[in-house]
Amino acid sequence: MTVKALRFRIGLAAATLAVATAASWIANSAHAGTLAVNVAFKGASQRAVWQSVFDDFHKAHPDIDVKASFIDEEAYKVQLPGWLTTVAPDIVNWHDGERMAYYAKRGLFEDLTGDWAKNGWNDMYASTKEASSYAGKQYAAPTVYYAWGMFYRKDLFKKAGIDAEPKTWDQFLDACRKLKAAGITPIAVAGRDAWTLAGWFDYLDLRLNGNAFHQKLMAGEVPYTDARVKKVYTTWKQLIDDHDFIDNSLSYDLDAAQPFLFQGKAAMMLMGTFITGGFPASVKDEMSFFRFPIIDANVPTAEDGPVESLHIPSKAKNKADARTFLKFVETPEIGAKLATGLGSLSANSKSPEPEDPISRIGFQILSTTRGGIAQFYDRDMTKEMADEGMKGMQQFVADPSKLDAVLAQLEATRKRIYHK
Repeated sequence: MTVKALRFRIGLAAATLAVATAASWIANSAHAGTLAVNVAFKGASQRAVWQSVFDDFHKAHPDIDVKASFIDEEAYKVQLPGWLTTVAPDIVNWHDGERMAYYAKRGLFEDLTGDWAKNGWNDMYASTKEASSYAGKQYAAPTVYYAWGMFYRKDLFKKAGIDAEPKTWDQFLDACRKLKAAGITPIAVAGRDAWTLAGWFDYLDLRLNGNAFHQKLMAGEVPYTDARVKKVYTTWKQLIDDHDFIDNSLSYDLDAAQPFLFQGKAAMMLMGTFITGGFPASVKDEMSFFRFPIIDANVPTAEDGPVESLHIPSKAKNKADARTFLKFVETPEIGAKLATGLGSLSANSKSPEPEDPISRIGFQILSTTRGGIAQFYDRDMTKEMADEGMKGMQQFVADPSKLDAVLAQLEATRKRIYHK
């Protein structure tokens, strides 16, 4: 064999080996994917718990590398639309309800209906399924939420002779009368923060008219001059007329209103469980929490429980591994881990109950409700309408006699925004 022939054979063998190696690398690369995840977070503790979940996932699936990008929550809100319409990550976190539906109806979120059926989510996330759905299909994988309800001082209830937490509206009104007779203002409210008033509107509407009606109203499909909407306000007006709220409530934001509870000047406050971390040690043992009272027993009981969720963008490149990640995260154990790290409640009804007593009550309320989970007023409707609606609530609280004028103005705004 000539030297030239030998060199040819060696070169051919090397080329063959290179091709085989490349083919093997391509095959392995197809299996060993990179999962791009964008996460909105507030503070180091939230970032840390997400990173811990990513590390757990990689241990369980070593062939999948997670490339996580952590973005401050406010910047995230601005950047999300750009990601979804151009070069999208494989997973994003966001919110259920109208905020999810906004992107789902534009074809920017992947349909996860099959994942809900295959992974048992219809059972584990029954209470949040409606909030995770658009046009009968699911586009979200819930992670955590927090409960809304009535915080109250147990010692003040005892002082006023209230023997049990009010479960019905009549019992609630009776409790208010007893508190006033004992020289205690029944309810603290931070009306300067308009969103705290929106909590009152939400619950009165959910209890009087139910979540199906509430969501139609949030979607701009019901006139604000509808008798059912007016009934919400007239029920609210009864509390105002009876002086059940602190005086000059529009002067106080949340930070300024909470001391009414802490100092024993007011007995109750409608608020989300996220405030529990700020309770002073001196009163923490006296604080408890109950479900907003039932007004009409024939209306299925719904709750406000703003849900955080995960989504696969329609333009994601690695949807197979994204689905594997969602299946991993949507378990009782990971749900509990995220809830603890994020200061919330697990949206998974099979997760262990929280150790904190108030969080445990909130978890029980949200995981067992069958009337639906609303996302809160300014998450269930478009921002412009929500802003105008909350401004109208402040005008109503300032002067309840102008209710009809407020509703007429809101109706004109609804027609302008929704063209209906």
